Amino acid sequence: MSEVTASMVKELRETTGAGMMECKKALVEANGDMQLAIDNMRKNGQAKAAKRAGKIAAEGVIVVATNADKTRACMIEVNCETDFVARDSSFKTFADMLAKVGLAANTSDVATLMSQTTQDGITCEAARESAVTKIGENIQARRMTTVTATGCVNYYLHGDRIGVLVVLDKHNVDLAKDIAMHVAATNPYAVDPSGLSQDLLAKEREIVTAQAQTSGKPANIIEKMVEGRLQKFVQEVCLVHQPFVKNPDQTIQQLLAGTKVISFVRFEVGEGIEKVVTDLAAEVSATLKEV
Repeated sequence: MSEVTASMVKELRETTGAGMMECKKALVEANGDMQLAIDNMRKNGQAKAAKRAGKIAAEGVIVVATNADKTRACMIEVNCETDFVARDSSFKTFADMLAKVGLAANTSDVATLMSQTTQDGITCEAARESAVTKIGENIQARRMTTVTATGCVNYYLHGDRIGVLVVLDKHNVDLAKDIAMHVAATNPYAVDPSGLSQDLLAKEREIVTAQAQTSGKPANIIEKMVEGRLQKFVQEVCLVHQPFVKNPDQTIQQLLAGTKVISFVRFEVGEGIEKVVTDLAAEVSATLKEV
C-alpha cells in the first residue's frame, strides 16, 4: 500500500475542496492513487463539491456577528464564483451561520471554524459541502477574524462587499460604527504613524525622492521637499489624521475626543484574488461543441 503523505492530503483538499479527514480517507481507500480518490469522491455525496472545487471563488459576501454587549465580533469573507449566487438567500444564510459559529468558538482560524459543529449537529465543513451541492458553485470561507474588546467593538458593512471592525478602548458603539464607516470609505493603512511599516516608508521615500530630483533644485531643498511629501503621505494614510468623511472639517483624532482606536480590520470581497476573465460567447460555443 502506498504511503499517504500530508502533501498528498493537502493536494486533494485543494483539488476537491473537501475536508482534511475525508481527503485522507479517500486516499487511503484509493491506495494513494490521486485520480482514483477524486473519482471516488465524485461518486459519493461530495461529487459536486469535487467538480466545482477548481473554479475560482472571487465573489461573495462579508458577514459579521457580534455578542449582545458589543465586546466581541467575528467577521468572515465567504466566497463563491458568481455575484448571482452571492445574492442568493441560502448562500447568505450559510455565511451568517459561519459568523455566528466563529463568534461562539472565538476563533480567527478558518480550519478551526470548519471543524466546529453547527446547530444542525454537523460540522461547518459538512455544511459547506452541502451548500456546494445545493447551490452548484465552489464555496469557501476565505478568511476571518474574531476580536475582543475591553471597551467595545462595532462594525460597518458597505452592502455586503466591504466590512470593517473597529475596536475602541471605551464603550461607545455609535462612535465605533462611525469610525468603521470611515475606514470602509478611506481604507487607511494604519491607526497612527507607529503602525506603518519601515518597508512602506522606505518605498515611499524612494518614490518622493525620485519625484523631487526632477525639480532640478539644490540638494538641501530637495531634502526638505522629500521630508514634506513624506509627512503628507503619513497624514493621508493614517486613520487618526484623516478628515472625517461625514465632516471633512474634523479629523478622526478630533472626533475621538480622548477615546482611542485600538485596532481596525477591513475586508473587501475578492481583494488579492486573481480573477479569470472569460469570453462568454467563446465559453458557450465550446460547451455546445462538447454536446
